Amino acid sequence: MTATAERPSAPGPSARGPGAGLMPLAEYLAMVLRGLRPLPALDLDLTQAYGNVLAQDVVTPGPLPAFDHADVDGYAARFEDIGHAEPSRPVRLNVVGDLAASSWRPVRLTSGTCFSIAAGAPLPLTADVIIPSGDTDQGIASVEIRAAPKRGYGIRRAGDELPAGTVVAEAGAFVTPALVAVLAATGIGHIVVRPSPRVVVVATGDELVDAGRTSQPGQLVDVNSHALTAAAAEAGAHAYRVGICDDDPDGLRGLLEDQALRADLIITTGGTGTGPGDMVRRILSKVMVTFTAVSVYPGSSLGFGTVGNEEVPIICLPGDPGAALVGFEVLARPVIQVLAGAEPVFRPSVRAHLLETVHSPLGLREFRPAQVAERRGGGYTVQPLAGGPYTLTGMAEANGLMVLGERVTAAPAGSTVDVLLLDRRR
Repeated sequence: MTATAERPSAPGPSARGPGAGLMPLAEYLAMVLRGLRPLPALDLDLTQAYGNVLAQDVVTPGPLPAFDHADVDGYAARFEDIGHAEPSRPVRLNVVGDLAASSWRPVRLTSGTCFSIAAGAPLPLTADVIIPSGDTDQGIASVEIRAAPKRGYGIRRAGDELPAGTVVAEAGAFVTPALVAVLAATGIGHIVVRPSPRVVVVATGDELVDAGRTSQPGQLVDVNSHALTAAAAEAGAHAYRVGICDDDPDGLRGLLEDQALRADLIITTGGTGTGPGDMVRRILSKVMVTFTAVSVYPGSSLGFGTVGNEEVPIICLPGDPGAALVGFEVLARPVIQVLAGAEPVFRPSVRAHLLETVHSPLGLREFRPAQVAERRGGGYTVQPLAGGPYTLTGMAEANGLMVLGERVTAAPAGSTVDVLLLDRRR
């Protein structure tokens, strides 16, 4: 079983005031998300772990660096032999050997001697300074030292960066390329992670046709399955576009049952309304999916539940492309983050000064596409973009979503509003 989910219930008939009959978005999200659990953890090879979330703390088994070594090319020496070297009074040392990064036998310096050494090579015993080649005559049998760096120059000691036993990453951390590098450097080859959720995207509707042509009366290009598959991938999921499912009840049931065998989350788009052609709502509301009128604009009709014997979570988004993308941001993306074990679940947000007066429908929490920018001297500004029926165009230009609460009907220029940052993955 990949996850558990509670079915959200519709608000009672006694709801009154602005947004009567609509469930507040915060309440709806809390109801959906508290019924989900992260996917079972996996032990993965380090090369396969990028993009996943750690399921447990990672402790370094050894120090970083693992041993004392040279950090620059040059000559390993004892500071007491070369500390007085100057261009006018150079010091000459005998070069008793060459050390490469592959050298492994322990060696020791004696008075008046040095080793030619490459960056990464183990440090000779008693050596406490590396003289860069540029400060010498680069001799082979003997070398003239013309300047003395400080004691310890060019040397990295074992554990300087991370002592053994350090918690280098905590559970919930996103595995980045840099973290992979640190883990490999400390001797870690496997880590325990939450797998990236497998998300299947299905578009529904007899009117839909594949991309590569333009819409015409009776035919609409399938925008949503392409857009939502990309959005799921951007959220960190393994995303799969199934394509178009006609308004055939048996076909939809069979498709969902089949996909439930291989998916951790299913997203459908279209058919969530109450019109005569809204087949998805009619079919799925009879099983384990609840459709709720939520105080979201655009696209207030959202469905959530489970399908199949494995009770795989399913999200049903509106058919309008702009509303589907907003629905993905407010519902599907947080669900993906919970399944992945990621923290935080929601996108980062900032408070920004509004550059233009906007109006918003009463009783609905509007998510308006916007351009957010940092101000010189600190803070942010936000420029609203096309919303409402033009949200799709606005989303293509946006790097943020401006949030206007249910009780906001107008936000004047100069006021401060919340903005979700779309250009930051986590």
